[in-house]
Amino acid sequence: MIAQTIQLALAPVFVLVAIGNIMNLLSTRLGRVVDRSRALQGRHGETEGMDHDMVVREIRIVDRRIHLIGRALRMLVTSGLATGITVAVLFLEELFAVNLQRVAAGTFLLAVVLMMWALVLFLRETQAASEALRIPEEFLERERRL
Repeated sequence: MIAQTIQLALAPVFVLVAIGNIMNLLSTRLGRVVDRSRALQGRHGETEGMDHDMVVREIRIVDRRIHLIGRALRMLVTSGLATGITVAVLFLEELFAVNLQRVAAGTFLLAVVLMMWALVLFLRETQAASEALRIPEEFLERERRL
């Protein structure tokens, strides 16, 4: 029976691998965003007028991105913990011959919901990043024919 429990525990372990990969991606993005925020903070005192306004706009977007990535990472860590609890519950059920199927299902469902929430936050962060990449209208000079 322990072999069957190990087989049952494989699905949550694959979820843990996915969570780890997403966390790695988000950590990399966070590092890049933090580097960008430091560069912008350095430019903040050196700019005036329209340039200063552009720096402030981008700092606000970067701040939002840092917040979203932080929340997504917290959701993923919590999802990973719920996934680990699922695996532990599966083994406890086998070792002590008690019916913990509902507990295992609940913790696994919680893990999946938290991971989905983290992915929504990741989507919002990528949207914020796209906003920062948009070229301001004044540089596009749409009124000019080229």
